[in-house]
Amino acid sequence: MVSQLNQNHLLIIEDDQGRKEFNLDGPVYSIGRDPRCDIRLFSQFVSRRHATLVRLPREDGSAYYRIVDGDAKGKPSANGLLVNGRKIPAHELKNEDEIVFGPQVRAIYYLLSRDTIPSGPLDEYDVTLIGPNMMPEFED
Repeated sequence: MVSQLNQNHLLIIEDDQGRKEFNLDGPVYSIGRDPRCDIRLFSQFVSRRHATLVRLPREDGSAYYRIVDGDAKGKPSANGLLVNGRKIPAHELKNEDEIVFGPQVRAIYYLLSRDTIPSGPLDEYDVTLIGPNMMPEFED
C-alpha cells in the first residue's frame, strides 16, 4: 500500500520568464496570469484564471491531482487546456503528462516516489583527501 508520504507531486512550468518548479502538497492551486494565482503564468496568451489543480484522495491512502480548465467557480479559460495533445475540460494527472496553456506556455507533471528523491544536500564535488605520505615521490 502506497501512502501519500511516499509521493512527491511536481509541476514544472515553462513560460515567458523561463522554467519554474512547484512541489505540490496543497489541496487546491489556481493557475493563471493573475498575480493572485498560486502558480502564476507569465504570458499574454493565458487567462487570468486559466486552470485549477485539485488534490483528491485514492482508496489506498495516496492522492492524485486533477487539473480543471478555468477557475474554481467553473468559469472556463479563453483558450482551454491541452493535455498530452488533446483539448479537454478536466484530467486526472499522471506521471509525465504535458499540459499546454498557450503558445510557449506549458507544464510537465511528475509523480515521484520519495525513494527516488535525494534526502540530503548533494555534494557539488566528489573530494578525496590525501596526506603527504600518500603522494608518489618523484625524482628529478
